Amino acid sequence: MAELRGAFAGKRILITGGMGFVGSNLARRLVDLDADVLLVDSMIPEYGGNPFNIDGIEARVRVNFADVRDPYSMEYLVRGQDFIFSLAGQVSHLDSMLDPITDLEINCRSQLSILEACRKDNPDVKVIYAGTRQIYGRPQYLPVDEAHPTAPTDFNGVHKMAAEWYHMVYHRAYGLRTVSLRMTNTYGPRMRVKDARQTFMGWWLRRAVEGLELEVFGDGRQVRDFNYVDDAVDALLKAAAAPAADGQIYNLGGDEPVSLLDLARLMVEIRGAGSCRQVPFPPDRRSIDIGDYHGSYAKIRRELGWQPAVPLRAGIEQTLTFYQSHHRHYW
Repeated sequence: MAELRGAFAGKRILITGGMGFVGSNLARRLVDLDADVLLVDSMIPEYGGNPFNIDGIEARVRVNFADVRDPYSMEYLVRGQDFIFSLAGQVSHLDSMLDPITDLEINCRSQLSILEACRKDNPDVKVIYAGTRQIYGRPQYLPVDEAHPTAPTDFNGVHKMAAEWYHMVYHRAYGLRTVSLRMTNTYGPRMRVKDARQTFMGWWLRRAVEGLELEVFGDGRQVRDFNYVDDAVDALLKAAAAPAADGQIYNLGGDEPVSLLDLARLMVEIRGAGSCRQVPFPPDRRSIDIGDYHGSYAKIRRELGWQPAVPLRAGIEQTLTFYQSHHRHYW
């Protein structure tokens, strides 16, 4: 904590998507580190921005309602910032297949707007980009490391991959300090749980709180890894604080890969209510499913000293407790 306070105390920090899941959790940590935090969010209803996400820290952050696709807004907002956490995006894989143009605008054009604004108006800023493991597609080997071939199965993965490489090119061509974290399934308090459009995990959490049935597609043997949001925030902060991370790409990953069927059973067990049932795989989801996935975070552990600290059971317990207390703000 002392090391991070030294890196962020008094620094001006912009978080795009700051009213959303990861952004609001990151903001809470940063204000505790005495940073000057500006949250930028378009508050598009389907994308997870929620005023309750900053409950208790409203007076300690500033909020600007703007769309990252607007280059004029971004040119103004990036000025004078020491760090930019670029978290705004469209994360629904299904939505990207139904409306690839909007996904392109939000996940690609917006990143160019931010990076161009930085190049012109704040070339000394550091930009931390929230990438995704989705760019790998169906793994050829496990655990997946950063050298694994990239072959996205949906447009969201294609656009996120392009956006990541924009950051790398701006670093190599213009010297902009950029870093990308390929995040895996992140869960925890303040995630969007209204429906299954963004993540199955959020929908399962809601259903578990309500004591309802969790539907598991297919045989449920697909393996995934998970990061509790506090661990993801730690990785973002370490990547921002370390000069050695400039121009680098890092996988995140979990220590407890688990099948989706076993995950559903664990959630029901922890909640002490509800059930789970296997159902046929919907065709639109089967066509973009990646099969088994878990990532190697050896590089970020070696170079930045990051590794996940919150066990899966403990993270689920904390998340269910949060939504049991605050569900009226989330569904």
